[in-house]
This record gives sequence, structure tokens and C-alpha cells, in this order.
Amino acid sequence: MAPVTSRAAKPLAAAAIAQLEADGVATLIGTVVNPAGLTHAKTVPLRRMSTFADPGLGASPVWHAFAIDKAGIVFSDAISVVGDQRIRIDLSALRILGDGLAWAPGAFFNQDGSLDPYCSRGVLQRIEERLTKAGLDTVVGHEMEFVLVGPDGSALPSHMWAQYGLAGVLEFEGFVRDVMDAASGSSVAIEQFHPEYGVNQFEISLSPLSPVAAADQLVLMRVIIGRVARRYGLRVSLSPVPFAGSVGSGSHQHFSMKRGDTPLFSGGAGVAGMTAEGESAVAGLLAGLPDAQGILCGSVLSGLRMQPGHWSGAYVCWGTENREAAVRFLIGGPSNPLGANIEVKIIDPSANPYYATAAILGLALDGIERTAPLPPETKVDPAALTDDQRNKAGIKLLASRQADALDALDESTLLRGILGDEPVDAVIAVRRYEQDTFGDLSPEDLAEKFRLAWSV
Repeated sequence: MAPVTSRAAKPLAAAAIAQLEADGVATLIGTVVNPAGLTHAKTVPLRRMSTFADPGLGASPVWHAFAIDKAGIVFSDAISVVGDQRIRIDLSALRILGDGLAWAPGAFFNQDGSLDPYCSRGVLQRIEERLTKAGLDTVVGHEMEFVLVGPDGSALPSHMWAQYGLAGVLEFEGFVRDVMDAASGSSVAIEQFHPEYGVNQFEISLSPLSPVAAADQLVLMRVIIGRVARRYGLRVSLSPVPFAGSVGSGSHQHFSMKRGDTPLFSGGAGVAGMTAEGESAVAGLLAGLPDAQGILCGSVLSGLRMQPGHWSGAYVCWGTENREAAVRFLIGGPSNPLGANIEVKIIDPSANPYYATAAILGLALDGIERTAPLPPETKVDPAALTDDQRNKAGIKLLASRQADALDALDESTLLRGILGDEPVDAVIAVRRYEQDTFGDLSPEDLAEKFRLAWSV
């Protein structure tokens, strides 16, 4: 899934342009996701596709420092008004959106052709390459929760809404049908699409793919639901907490690993059928979650969701089918033909999905390389245990204060080693801007102000 190189881009673009023109495409959108989780775009006429692929289109380094208030830019010695980069799209990942539009994911490059260290897609690509070099075949499946709201972000009527209820499907059946059709037309495989626990909240589960391709698919799916919602006079809130005091939205990630033909999370002699490497992967993930929280759910709103009893995985522990554990183990077998896998529950939609996947898989790989021992399984709701029981089991409560999560990330040599100093510093910069500027707002004011911040 590497970005298209200069030698391959122009011949591929020439052939692709002719086919896309025959398919009615006239306009191409390329997207990147910045450290604050914001999706940015550049758009070109189809004839400029080869240029978009190589050498790319210019963009200021401050794209890495845009904040969620749609006004702030967090300048630093490394990111300022000086300099220019290139965004190159990956033509191998191009998809047709319909209505004359096509989409492709982009990556940041320096003017000398080197991959920009801040580029989140490039960071995940590097982790994927490390896994492959280690002999591990890894796939990732994304879940996305979102809330339908009015064009101004206002709450929609909910007189007939019930948790997971059929009424939710029927109330928005046109939206649901058109999302399914648009996803199919863009070669996105939806595993399931259903009403969720929250009012006017839905969840879409996407089929597993290789790490970079899976993150690309998530971004594309956000584009699809945003386009369809507009046709119905709606908007999609991708906020971790769209309405204060209500159910939050997660962006859970599942992953599985194989060494050759041998799955790491099933068929083994270890706990729950894991292999020794599978146990170490989970152990590495658990050990690094407190440091990674600033990457996975580090926004100024995320702490409102990160609470016990919210199914957000607020406690650092693992358990088979335990939805209150930060790491949920899903067993394989007849009911799960895709096989045993690991779900990380603490991720929310404010996270950059490329950075988030890179952090998760980097921690799992670190655990394997260290042969980290797996902590005991938590078989009950961790909130039901006493403080003493949790202490003895090594179960920690994740930070609910943004400042604490960011301090842990800033001081983490482990996450800096996995992602690089530049991505960590950029995430900390934009998130501390949020804390310094908006940290004193009430939950109600925060939810109101940033309900559409991550929407597309």
C-alpha cells in the first residue's frame, strides 16, 4: 500500500484517466488526516490526476498544526509559515464516489521526495512494513459510531428511537439504504450497519484489511456517510461526546495476526487458545495503553466518554467478550468465522486513525519482541471489583483528564520510539492547545462547540 512512486505514477495515471473518464469521473478529491484528527482535502480536475500523484500538490507544514476550533494554528520551531510540502495521492487506493467524483488517500512528502515524518499514513506504512519484516501478517477491522444531527448540529427528534431498535432503521431507511449502495459502489465492504445505544446513533463495522488499507477505508467511509447525510438534510457528528450526559461514540479497532498460516490468537496452548506470541501481543498492548491514550482518545472531549460504565474500556485490563475492558478478546469458532481477534475499545473518532493503528500495532509488536507476560484475565466488570482487588490484579483506570493523558504521552519513550518524535509532538501540541483554550468550558459547552469538529 506504498504511495505511488515517481516512475510508476504517470503511466498508471494515463491509463486510469481514460477509464475514469469512461466511468463519468471529472473531479478527484485527495484527503489527509492531521494530528488533531481533522480530515483535509485538495481537489483537482481529472486531467491533473497524474500531477496529484507525482510530484504532488503543495501544502504548508501548518496543516499538521490546525486545531479543532477551525481557527487555531499551533506554531513551533518545526512548524511555521516557512516551508512547503507535497501531498501525493495513492492511485492504487483510488475509489469512485459517484456523481462525477473520485477519491484517493494522500500522504505528505518533503520537496526532496522523502516521506514527511509527520505524515500519519507514512507512519502506519512504516509499522506495517515492520510487522511484515517480523514475519507477521496483520489485518485490521474498524468500527465507526456516529450520531445523525441537523445541519446546524442540533438534536433530531427521537420519539421512536430505542437502543438497537428497528424503528431507527425505518426512520432513516433512505439514509441507510443509500449508504449501503454508495459503499458498494466504492468497493467498501460493510459487515453490519445498525442503530446503536445512543439516540440517533448508528454503528458501521467494516471488513478487515491490511493496516494502511483499513485506515484508508475508514476515511472513505466517513466521506460516504457525510455525502449521503447531506442529501437528506442531515449531518454526521463524529464527536466522542456529541451531547453532554448522553452516550459517547467510539471508533473501535479490531486486529488479528498470523505467522505464516498460524493465527496468534487461536489454536494455541495459551490462555483462551492464544499462542505465546499472541499472549505477548496483548500484554504489550496493555502495558502501553496509558501512554498511548493521548493518541487514541486524547481530545478535550474524550475524557467525558472515558468513564466506567460507558462501555468505553476505561479500565486497563483484558477479558474475553468483556465490553468494560480496554482490550476485549473475541473468540473464534462457528459464531466468528473470521477467527479470534483483539478489540481496542478506548479509541474514539477524534483520533487520527493512522496514528491510532500504528500505536496499537506497534505496542503489540513490542510485546512480542519482549516476550511480555500476559496479565490475568478480568472476567467481570472491573468496576464491580474493590480498589484492593483491582490493585492486586494490576487494573488501572485510564485518565479522564486530558492533561494527564498528554503528560503520559509526552514522557513516553515507548510511543516516541513507535511513532517518532514528530507525530507525538504534533499531537501533544494541538491537544494542549485544546486544553489551554477550552479546558475550562463545561461539558455542555464543549459538546455544543465541537459537535461537528471532526465531521466531513
